[in-house]
Amino acid sequence: MIKDTFPAAVSALPVQRWRSLLFVPAHVPRFVETARQRGADGLILDLEDSVPQDEKDGARRQLPQSVAKVTRTGAFVLVRVNRGLRALAADLNAAVMVGVDALVLPKTESAEWVAEIASAVSELERERNLPVGRIRFLAQIETPGALPRLATIASAHPRMAALALGPEDFSAAVGGSPEFDLLLAPNLAVLFAARTAGLLPLGFIGSIAEFSDTHKLRESAAHARRLGFAGALAIHPAQVAIFNEAFSPSPQELEWARRVLAAEKDATAQGRGAFAMDGKMVDPPVLRRAREIIAADPGAELAV
Repeated sequence: MIKDTFPAAVSALPVQRWRSLLFVPAHVPRFVETARQRGADGLILDLEDSVPQDEKDGARRQLPQSVAKVTRTGAFVLVRVNRGLRALAADLNAAVMVGVDALVLPKTESAEWVAEIASAVSELERERNLPVGRIRFLAQIETPGALPRLATIASAHPRMAALALGPEDFSAAVGGSPEFDLLLAPNLAVLFAARTAGLLPLGFIGSIAEFSDTHKLRESAAHARRLGFAGALAIHPAQVAIFNEAFSPSPQELEWARRVLAAEKDATAQGRGAFAMDGKMVDPPVLRRAREIIAADPGAELAV
């Protein structure tokens, strides 16, 4: 295998916000067609769980047309590949193309596995005269064995962009149900590993399959953002608008952040590193939070 030399300029490419990533079964053209209208930040053309075994080859053959359709929306385009070696090889051969921004790696359990896939993707990019390193990785953590290795998985390769817990698969792997008590600790572990490595932490504490209870979903997503999560994966179009709203700063938060940064300028001019506003102390962690709120708003510019 060719050594995976990774251009620093390409590996430093930023990943914008992924508030909502909607799974789309790649073997159903009408689902691909309607997915473009859902308003998700990214669309995951799924070659894994949502595609029956006898439909996978057809889904791979349709992938160029599917990618071409969804790229016209301006949304990020991701492809979820399979875990088994033979299926994975076929998936990579089909998915490494112009228009694909990232691959979703299910049941990720080690940094070595991520590195092997990264090397294969680099080979394909070189063979096809594509920019080496443009395709990023979102790793799904779906087994308890991956938890002790989260730090090395998150930093396994510059292609890594995001981590997400797969709540249904993880719960099944430990013999439990996707309930809050079971999912809290692994979700927080994913959050901490992702933030340490500079990746996007995606998810919320609950079952991804419960899409009909919109009130509960909205509360779970809002709670996840307060914990530090940046977005979530959606399996139903009804979840998209909820995630987009929940993982975006509110007008009140934006107004507060702007006032904090304006007050910082005055304090800096006076030679003060910390200052009071609204009866509370503002210091570097608070300033960081204000900057992050501004940066998370697509209509705002970070002017500091």
